[in-house]
Amino acid sequence: MVIDVDDTLCLTEAACFELENEVLARLGRAPMSRSVHLSTWGLPLLEAMPRRSPGVDLVAFAAVYQEVLGAYVADGRVDAVAPENLRALDELAAAGHGVMLLTSRTEAEVAHLLAPDHVLAGRLDGVYHAGNVRFGKPDGRAFDELLAATGLEPAQCVYVGDSPGDAQAANGAGLGFIACMQSGVRRRADFDGHRVDAFIDAFPEMVEVIARWVSGERGMTRL
Repeated sequence: MVIDVDDTLCLTEAACFELENEVLARLGRAPMSRSVHLSTWGLPLLEAMPRRSPGVDLVAFAAVYQEVLGAYVADGRVDAVAPENLRALDELAAAGHGVMLLTSRTEAEVAHLLAPDHVLAGRLDGVYHAGNVRFGKPDGRAFDELLAATGLEPAQCVYVGDSPGDAQAANGAGLGFIACMQSGVRRRADFDGHRVDAFIDAFPEMVEVIARWVSGERGMTRL
């Protein structure tokens, strides 16, 4: 079981919109519109920012972003993992499934999620991010390091994500794919042209979907 972070494990788009605009304000720049943020959601942050705020100094942005991110995390305004999502992770582990994260975030952007006192501590078998993989989503090779480290075949794995880019990466690597629609940012039609093995309306529903998957019902799309 491989899980995306943003708008999958945690609902983050709205919080990140506020966070990034606070960073822009500290840099003396005009705020971005929500429509621009939504249109670039799913891209790595520093790849998206020139489109969200043309001409922004990425080095300065990255430095201030880490300060603001720390404050938002401390206040529980971003990356808060809902109790029901933690229970779902525990149920998957109890059923014998390995649980890993794969995200486009940088190592600095996931550092707080890897802290020994974080609620995810002890619940994950691996975390793959822009700092320890050679290729990023939507390239299917984003899973290369994960597959090499675990010795698993792609057909033994399923990726849970929220974007067409997540689907493209999973399809390209030969993994199954579950689309999590909980954020409301995407529509099912956004995934047209990609193989989606199941749609879920909330993260905990994947426990049932995975149980069906294991029992041999792969390809059964949730209606």
